[in-house]
Amino acid sequence: MSKHHDAKEARPAQEREAELFASLPKFIADAIASADGWRARLGDLDAAGVTSRESLAGLPVLRKPELMELQTQKPPFGAMTPGNAIPARLFSSPGPVYEPEGPGDDWYGTARALFAAGLRKGDVALNCFSYNMTPGGFILDSGCRALGVSVIPAGPGNTEGQLALIGHYRPSAYVGTPDFLKIILDKAAETGADASCIKRALVSGGALFPSLRAEYKERGVEVLQCYATADLGVIAYESEALEGMIVNEDIIVEIVRPGTDEIVPDGEVGEVVVTALRPDYPLIRFGTGDLSAVLAGESPCGRTNMRIKGWMGRADQRTKVKGMFVDPEQVAEIGKRHAALGKLRLEVVREGSQDAMVLKAECAGSVSGDDVAATLQQVTKLKGSVVFVEPGSLPNDGKVVDDQRDYQAG
Repeated sequence: MSKHHDAKEARPAQEREAELFASLPKFIADAIASADGWRARLGDLDAAGVTSRESLAGLPVLRKPELMELQTQKPPFGAMTPGNAIPARLFSSPGPVYEPEGPGDDWYGTARALFAAGLRKGDVALNCFSYNMTPGGFILDSGCRALGVSVIPAGPGNTEGQLALIGHYRPSAYVGTPDFLKIILDKAAETGADASCIKRALVSGGALFPSLRAEYKERGVEVLQCYATADLGVIAYESEALEGMIVNEDIIVEIVRPGTDEIVPDGEVGEVVVTALRPDYPLIRFGTGDLSAVLAGESPCGRTNMRIKGWMGRADQRTKVKGMFVDPEQVAEIGKRHAALGKLRLEVVREGSQDAMVLKAECAGSVSGDDVAATLQQVTKLKGSVVFVEPGSLPNDGKVVDDQRDYQAG
């Protein structure tokens, strides 16, 4: 059985680099010629000269807040897609950010990550990512189908229903957020349902803490993770070597100093910036807002692409909780709806093996904590607790969303 999805993954790194940068000038020129937004942004650029990482680094980084503003001005996609492009699906992610899915098999490049996690033709996968409005479910769905893996489009929630599907279809694999698999397995143990058919998993949308991975292994499930975004699909993924994440083929990844266009030295933590060579949705130096660092050397599994250390938090204060992004702007919206509240600080923590949110609110007037908690859930689509504190007691450090989770510890 092949160790790799295809020969591209094991080709010499110099060959990959040469092919990517040989393709880049025409890709950029076509984006400028076919999309008004890229023409406005890069119209004066001599695309023929962008043939190396050094020349690519001279282009400005497009970050999500800027893309969101462009999409507001010129819906639906900020004029950053070719005029003749016909998306297969249209999505909205928290922000909001609007994303097209192009036509064709495995448009998100997910099959490599699934293959590395052990999924093969004929397997059955329980897909617990959401199929509602956001692309998460379809990102994994498309990769499974490209591999010949049958998909149960279960989505999140409804644990008893999930167990019924597991009992009937006997899936060998789970795809979804790291936390939800534990909920399923715990419910199975509680009710006596048999979920032992699940032997492997590919998770994303949140941190896979070492203690949780170890628990899954003890319960007979080998779990690997991939790093994906709604805009780009799979950026990097783990292999059985468990030494960092391997960058996906057909994309260019850079690590830049947060808030700048400047590439940091290898090993230094910075923002992940991606150029995705997709003609129907070109993204050139797109800033993900996520932190990572280049990991030196090649993976022992034989895949030769650049490795990164995985998701290491947010370059800004936008952070993921249970697979959903939470923004400082959302915290500000809570304050607008309750006049008695002053400074707010949303702390993201771990309670056992689950993400949790605590909204600390300076309060000088009369307001119900239950009402504020209800607003928190309405705005973020996530439940959290509310703690009132004395005016002036929150730190004066500019933090609105404070991610206190330890990504290195269990």
